[in-house]
Amino acid sequence: MTNLAQPIRIHQPRRFEIGAGAARSIGAWAAAEGFGTILVICSRFNEARIDRLALTGRVVTFARAMPEPDDRNLALALAVARAAAPDLVVGFGGGSAMDLAKLVTVLHGSPLSVHDVVGPDKVTRRFNALALVPTTAGTGSEAGIRALVTDSATYNKLAVESPLMLADMVALDPELTFSVPPAVTAATGVDAMAHCVEAFTNRKAHDYIDAYARRGIALVGRYLARAVRDGGDAEARSGMLLASYCGGVCLGPVNTAAGHAVAYPLGTRLGMAHGAANALVFPHVLAFNQPACPAKTAEVMTSLGLGEADGEAEIHEAAYGYCEGLGLEMRLSCAGAAEADLPALAVEAHKIRRLMDNNPRDMSVDDILGIYRAAF
Repeated sequence: MTNLAQPIRIHQPRRFEIGAGAARSIGAWAAAEGFGTILVICSRFNEARIDRLALTGRVVTFARAMPEPDDRNLALALAVARAAAPDLVVGFGGGSAMDLAKLVTVLHGSPLSVHDVVGPDKVTRRFNALALVPTTAGTGSEAGIRALVTDSATYNKLAVESPLMLADMVALDPELTFSVPPAVTAATGVDAMAHCVEAFTNRKAHDYIDAYARRGIALVGRYLARAVRDGGDAEARSGMLLASYCGGVCLGPVNTAAGHAVAYPLGTRLGMAHGAANALVFPHVLAFNQPACPAKTAEVMTSLGLGEADGEAEIHEAAYGYCEGLGLEMRLSCAGAAEADLPALAVEAHKIRRLMDNNPRDMSVDDILGIYRAAF
């Protein structure tokens, strides 16, 4: 399942800080670098917490980052960036804010649109320094070189990949995640785990990346339930930020697989939060893939404290119970889906070949439809 002879390339942020109060290091670093104008991309909620970054000088904000941002939301952020001409862009929030910050960094001074740079290595240059400060533990966007927005016309994900979107500075501050509600903590935590699991069981799995995947899964098994029970548990929150970061590292050279492909239409078509969509499909895809990677699936189950479940049915039942025990909604019917919509969603998911082709077991449209129906 792994091949050390397979060439991979690792990109990681140039500076990385983790711990209580780490967000303040962004301001000290920015001042030392002499950045004159700083653009912070965030949500309305995080706009009220920008002081936690201890920034000085001219600070401009774009506080309209939306969950599951689309190309229209990106256009608004680009307009602010073009007017501000920042020396530094800070993505302050969840994956949505950080992905917008990455794309702004490489597009605000360019004649190219996001549609022109979809895919790997189509970005031509960057126009500012970049710092990323996650306020949720899930996407791992701070660790990698990919950014995604939704095409507002087709509802497809536009995935851009370039080392020019690598952060110069990352700060993981558990205090910023204390206010995340239990349900969001659970959903984003399972998303972080899914990044690790899907890379670990991937057709392109690599022994070096497996080390990050194993670490991330083990951290989720140790800390996610604690973080859900007690949002102010600094150790658990730090552990989950690190798990999320490990998942982000996995996304670079290996990426996710069918789990994320099956989840994407639930976000773009039904408006489900990305983490919630991934959590809903996680038990189904883990069980489906078990025949193709039994040893690694067993490792995942052990790391999550789920024992030695054997076979697809037992694995599904145990993983489903794990997610449900975190307080997650595991029924697609409760997310606004209509049963008549499921075939079209399955066709759409099956077309996401950049992820589906990574899956250890071939998954047909009927297989995806079966997952949706089982989750309904």
